Amino acid sequence: MAGGISQKPGHQAHYDVIVLGAGAAGLMAAQTAAQRGRQVLVVEKANKPGKKILMSGGGRCNFTNRYVEADNYICSNPHFPKAALHRYTPWDFIDLVERHGIAYEERQHSQLFCRDSARDILNMLLAECDAAGVELLCRCEARSLAAREAGGYELQLLVDERPKTVTCQSLVVATGALSIPTLGGSDLGYHIAEQFGLSLQPRRAGLVPLMFSDAIHGVCQRLAGLALPVTVTCQQQWFTENLLFTHRGISGPAILQISNYWAPGDNISLDLLPGADLRALLLAAKQQQPASRLRTLLYQHLAKSLVLELQALFWPAEAETALAQWSDQQLGQIGEQLQNWQLKPSASEGYRTAEVTLGGVDTAGISSKTMEARHFPGLYFIGEVLDVSGHLGGFNFQWAWSSGYSAGLVA
Repeated sequence: MAGGISQKPGHQAHYDVIVLGAGAAGLMAAQTAAQRGRQVLVVEKANKPGKKILMSGGGRCNFTNRYVEADNYICSNPHFPKAALHRYTPWDFIDLVERHGIAYEERQHSQLFCRDSARDILNMLLAECDAAGVELLCRCEARSLAAREAGGYELQLLVDERPKTVTCQSLVVATGALSIPTLGGSDLGYHIAEQFGLSLQPRRAGLVPLMFSDAIHGVCQRLAGLALPVTVTCQQQWFTENLLFTHRGISGPAILQISNYWAPGDNISLDLLPGADLRALLLAAKQQQPASRLRTLLYQHLAKSLVLELQALFWPAEAETALAQWSDQQLGQIGEQLQNWQLKPSASEGYRTAEVTLGGVDTAGISSKTMEARHFPGLYFIGEVLDVSGHLGGFNFQWAWSSGYSAGLVA
C-alpha cells in the first residue's frame, strides 16, 4: 500500500487516539493528532482506506474550492461550520497538495481537481499518516464501545474475524454516513451518538438525482443523455448549472445542488434559457419571422429533441401554426412556461447514488472549535456523520479536512 502504513493488528492494546473510519476526515484527524506525538490507530471496516476519495470527481477528486464560506453548507446551526473552516482553510490544504507535488487544475466555480488521479490525494494522506507513525487496520469492525470509569474508551474490535480489545484516551468518530453504501457508508456513527445521548437531526439523501413517476418520466427516458444549462429553483434556493436527462429522471450539477433543498411533494422550477427574456424574443420573432413555426425559432436555442418534447407538452394543437397567427398573450404564456417549467419529482434516487447524507449528529451537542462532544470528554465527531452538508464543488471535502484537523489538534 502507498504510504507503507502497517495493517497488521499489533500487540498494543492502548492508544492515545483511535479514529473510526479511514476516509477523508478520519485520515486528516489521524495525521494531525500523530504529528503532535500522539499514538494513533485508524480502524476501517473496508478492505482499503479512502474508497470514496478514489471515486470522487469522476476519479479526479474535487478536493476543495478556492472560495469556501459557511453559506456553502446546510446545517441546523448555520454558524457551526465557521470556526473549523477558519482554522483550516482551502489554502492550507492547497499548500499540502503543492508540497506533495500533486498537479491540480481549477474548473468552473473555483473547483479544484487533481489533474491526474484522485489516488494522488489518498496517497498524500497515507504518506502523511505513515510519516507520523499512524497505525491503520483495515477489515476491522468495531463491535462495541464503552466509556471507561478511569476515563477514555474501550472498543471491542473484530480484525479479520479475530477479536481484539483496545482502549484509548480519545475516540474520533469519522464513520461517514449513509450515502453510497457500496463504498462503506454506514449508520455506525449515529448509533454511537445515540449511545452517548447525543441528538440526531433527520437524515435523507443529498446531492442526488431526482426521479419521476408521471408523464415526465417518459420524456426523460426519450431525452436520456441530453445536457443543457438551466436555472433550477426550489424552496427559494436556485442554481444555474447543467441539467442531465437520464432514464430515471434528471441529474447533473443543477439537480444535485437543488436536491439538498427539495422534499417529497415539492415542485421544482426549470428556466430552460437562463439569462434570456424568452417572451421578448418570441414577440420579436413574430414580427421578424412571421411565417416561421415556433419550434423552428426554438431550435436556435435548444436541442431539437427537447423542443419537440416541449411542443408535445405545451402547444401540440399549434405545432403547425405560423408565428403571425399566435396572439401576443399565447407567446407570452409559452415564454413563461419554458422559463418556469413546473415539475414534481416523485422521489430521489436515494442513498444508492447520493453524494452526501443530509442531517446527522446534532451540532448542538458538539464544540464547533474542537468537534468534541460537550458532555463526553475525548469523544469527537467529524466529517459527514455530523449535521453539516456542503454544496457540490469541493465543499464536503473541505469540511472533512477542516473538521478532521480541528479534532486532531486536541484529541
